[in-house]
Amino acid sequence: MSAIGGPLESVSIAGREFKVTADADVSRKLGGFENEYQSNGDGSARMIKTRVPWSLGSMTVEIDDDRGDQEYLDQVKDSAADVDIQATFISGAIYVGTGNISGEFTSSSGSASASFELSGPGKLKKL
Repeated sequence: MSAIGGPLESVSIAGREFKVTADADVSRKLGGFENEYQSNGDGSARMIKTRVPWSLGSMTVEIDDDRGDQEYLDQVKDSAADVDIQATFISGAIYVGTGNISGEFTSSSGSASASFELSGPGKLKKL
């Protein structure tokens, strides 16, 4: 069987489901550690492990003004609490984690969509 690529089908943020736009190329980072090697004077090296959060980058979702989607996401973003996040990929794979909206959050009236990144502590886990 071949690998299946494509956009996310949907993302659930704090229990509310959002449709992901078909042209969104969401990048997935599972979190955990990033490794870097640093040289020693004798030519050997040591590994430096740095914890990194999980992230779903370049997320673009449909915004429905009648549902108050932008206001809902803005409330989630402004909250200090992490929320449950579930991402369903077109392949059928489902990833879950806790986190929040990070970075810039913008909404476009012309395309009825909003763009942002999701990230959080720990690891993004496949169900």
